[in-house]
Amino acid sequence: MAERGRPRGFDRDAVLRRAMYAFWSDGYEATSMTNLTAAMGIASPSIYACFGSKEQLFREAVKLYDSFAGHPARRGLDEAPSAREAVHGLLSASADFYTDTTTPPGCMVVLATAQTAIGQDVQAYLAGLRHGMQGAIAARLRRGIDEGELPGTAAVDAMAAFYTTVQQGMSIQARDGATRADLDAVATASMSAWEPLAGLPSPGLPSMVATPRSKE
Repeated sequence: MAERGRPRGFDRDAVLRRAMYAFWSDGYEATSMTNLTAAMGIASPSIYACFGSKEQLFREAVKLYDSFAGHPARRGLDEAPSAREAVHGLLSASADFYTDTTTPPGCMVVLATAQTAIGQDVQAYLAGLRHGMQGAIAARLRRGIDEGELPGTAAVDAMAAFYTTVQQGMSIQARDGATRADLDAVATASMSAWEPLAGLPSPGLPSMVATPRSKE
């Protein structure tokens, strides 16, 4: 059966992508309906008819963002040959993504945390995405334990929280003007915490395990 009523005069996916860039660039609260109509190229009645409300439009924009920003990052964690390479690779990829000149700087999900006007359900949704990344890092670390790369005593939760915090901080720095080189330096420096958190000997330091003396 054909859809009843007047057909839409715009591509829903295209205008949603434009809204995503507007929210990503200016945040939820600062992006007014006037800004959205200009960015999306459609009138506010059409926005409300298609998406219901500004908050619902924002939720859909965040889902679209996560589909090309969050999911590939989680897949990269799984495909890296080691847990260490997975985490370092995640941070390096984030440095690239956050400073890409073809998109707004930083991470839309991280930067949206300051938007107090967002409803509690959307705030919970954003928090879930952020916690999801931390959970994905923790899962990769536990796999590292299972594969013998990390000791069973490794502080998995602390490591996951630490590297998630590094990644989120890189997003804020990118919004404040940090370059790709700046963020890559942060990513590299953060890996110096890997051995202490994992309970492994630091590179270049002697092992703490005593070796037996040879008999004379």
